[in-house]
Amino acid sequence: MKMSLRCFYIALIIVLIIVTSGASGQSNEYQPSYLNDRGQGVTTSLFGTYVSKGQWLIYPFYEYEFKSNEEYHGSELGFTGEKDFLGESTVHEVGLFFGYGLTDDLALELEGILYEDATLERAPEDTTTGMPDQLEESGFGSVEAQLRWRFFRETERLPEWFCNFEVGFPFQKDKVLIGESDWEFAVDLGAVKGFSWGTLTPRISLAYDGGENEVELGEYAIEYLKRLSENWRVVATLEGEDDELVLIGEVQWHINSNMFVKINSGFGLTEKAPDFAPEVGVMFVF
Repeated sequence: MKMSLRCFYIALIIVLIIVTSGASGQSNEYQPSYLNDRGQGVTTSLFGTYVSKGQWLIYPFYEYEFKSNEEYHGSELGFTGEKDFLGESTVHEVGLFFGYGLTDDLALELEGILYEDATLERAPEDTTTGMPDQLEESGFGSVEAQLRWRFFRETERLPEWFCNFEVGFPFQKDKVLIGESDWEFAVDLGAVKGFSWGTLTPRISLAYDGGENEVELGEYAIEYLKRLSENWRVVATLEGEDDELVLIGEVQWHINSNMFVKINSGFGLTEKAPDFAPEVGVMFVF
C-alpha cells in the first residue's frame, strides 16, 4: 500500500509537469501574466514564498504538531526491541528562517529550530521495550541549509525548472526525539507554471540519511498558489514523505512590501501523518 500510494503521487507530479509544459500565457507591459501570482523571484522552501536578487527574507515562526499514530520501536529510542508501535506525540517548535537572493536565479537559505519540545506517549500495547509512559525532550532542534537554483525560466509555453541542494546538520547526536543525530542530504527537482486560475509547483526529492546510510525517495508535493488581491494570497499543498501524506492550507496577509503574515495548517490524510500541524509567523522582507 505504501509503495502504491507513493508511485501514484509521483506519477501525478510527472503528469502535471507534462501538462503545464504545453500551457500558454499572455504578457503585459510590466510582467507576463503567468507571473502575476508570484513575481520574478526564485522559489524558496516556504509555501508560496519567493526571493529576488539582493533581497533578504527573515521569518520567525511557531509550529505545533500532534500525531495520534507516531511510529516507533524501542531500539531507536535507546530501549529494547525492533517491533513497531504507534504512540501519541506532540511537538512545539520556535524557529527562524533566513533567505537571501544571491543572483536572479540563485538563492541561499538557512532554517533552524531555536527551541523544540517533543513528547511521545508509550503505546498501550507496548509492554516489552522498557520505555516509560512518557518520553520528553527539549532544547535546540534541527538546522538545515539549502542552495536553490533556477536553471530554466518560465516562458509563455514552458514551465520554470529549479533544483535545490539541502544539508541537515547533526547538532543533536544524543537526542532521539528532537533535532538530527546524523548528517542528512537531499536533492530536489521541481517545476513552476502560472495560469490565469493560479500557479502550480510540483516537486520531488531524493534524500540520504547518514544514520541509515541509504538513499531513498524524500519529500514530494504539489503546491497551488493564487493571488487574490494586492494584500491576500492563498496556498494549498499536497505534501508527502514515505507513508505520510498531508494536505496543507495557508493564508498570507501582505501588510506592505516589507512584511506579511503567514498562517497555515496541515491535516493528515494517512494513518501515520500528523493529525494537525498549525504554523504562524511573520515574514520580513529587506
